[in-house]
Amino acid sequence: MNRQNFSRENYSTYVWFRQAAERGDAYAQFNLGLMYKKGECIERDYARAYKWLRQAAIQGLAFAQNHLGALYYNGRGVEKSDAEAAYWFRHAAEQGDASAQQNLGQMYRKGRGIEQSHELALAWFYRAAEQGVASAQNLLAECYLHGQGANVNYPLAMAWFRKAAVQGDPQGQLNLGLMYKRGQGVEASDTQALSWFRQSAAQSDAGAQRQLGLAYAEGLGVRADPLRASAWLQRAAEQGDRDAQFNLGVMLANGQGVERDEARALSWYLRAAEQGHLLAQYNLGSVYANGRGVARDEQRALEWYRRAAEQGAPNAQFNLGVIYANGQGVPVNDALAAKWYRMAAEQGDASAQNNLGVMFSNGQGVPRDETMAVYWYSQAADQGHALAQYNLGGMYSSGRGVGRDMVLSYMWMLLAADAGDETACANKSIVGRRLTPSEIGNALDLSRQWQVTHRSISADTRAGL
Repeated sequence: MNRQNFSRENYSTYVWFRQAAERGDAYAQFNLGLMYKKGECIERDYARAYKWLRQAAIQGLAFAQNHLGALYYNGRGVEKSDAEAAYWFRHAAEQGDASAQQNLGQMYRKGRGIEQSHELALAWFYRAAEQGVASAQNLLAECYLHGQGANVNYPLAMAWFRKAAVQGDPQGQLNLGLMYKRGQGVEASDTQALSWFRQSAAQSDAGAQRQLGLAYAEGLGVRADPLRASAWLQRAAEQGDRDAQFNLGVMLANGQGVERDEARALSWYLRAAEQGHLLAQYNLGSVYANGRGVARDEQRALEWYRRAAEQGAPNAQFNLGVIYANGQGVPVNDALAAKWYRMAAEQGDASAQNNLGVMFSNGQGVPRDETMAVYWYSQAADQGHALAQYNLGGMYSSGRGVGRDMVLSYMWMLLAADAGDETACANKSIVGRRLTPSEIGNALDLSRQWQVTHRSISADTRAGL
């Protein structure tokens, strides 16, 4: 120990604790261990902290047991062990140590070192919360909010979030604000939400800073102010909040209240995407595919589309299908195109459904199956996809994969033409000439009925194969 770095009083304190600890005094052992753990008065040394905290813990001192558990949990001064961490947290928690009760609740919540149990997690959070620990009150409220260990109970969640928030817990303040924003257990109030977001953001909580930025961007509880929105989003983004990074990228890319800057937008998309943000990954793919603010790069577009697609983004899955179908930066691979189209189609992507129908119709990447082609065309057509409606009309006209029905063929041709499909506009009269006036009237009636029952649908005119 270098005495030159410390006052005589601090050094005397260290010496006193050291002498008492060596004589077996548990409190002195605990304090000496804490000094080494925190680097107070002496150089931080986790190994020595572990040595003294363990001696105090073995003597039954709850404070030492909790800190010893934390050393095992984080692997500081000792090999990391969730089981040992849970063991010592339990010993301290059973003696009433509130911090240990919260820590043991977290172990049960995450299933680390012990079998996961949301019921026991809630029970330990409750004990700590009853002792006034704000962070435990927030965790208990989250249990009631999400129905973990108990039924969903918004009033109880609100009550415990408020207790934590009033004590100044930033997470409690953020969560209370979110309940007001969503109207969970209370009448929705953007003004109340904003008030709690401000208090949490003032304590540098990144999530609250993002919510405050979104409130200014959307004018929720406050007059819209794009400059303040971008400033708060940037604060959150600089702390690593991936949603804020993405939102800031969108504002910069579109020039929403800030000067348009595609280079900075790309930078924020990249930071969010590297943290696994699905939409940021998709946007990066689009940026590189279209060369917006950066040199066009098909390989990077493929990489980012793939990352988003593997997380389940249907639009990225569709784009991957197009890439493999058309050989954009990769060899044409109909099997992979069909694979990605199917994944997007099963999530309801109308363009993917149409393109998958085309592949089944032509036997590209999948066995030729006109019945399956009709099925996928129907799924897309019913969503208002103009090209799928035209393709389905063609199947009814030729009787491929479905019984021949010229009335239904004409109906789908009419709908496709109304949705703006140029081929349908040009060819619907060919089908119409094969119908009687009565059949044309039936087709018109069917098309009007379809439009009435699908008023909320806007045609997806995205190009297919």
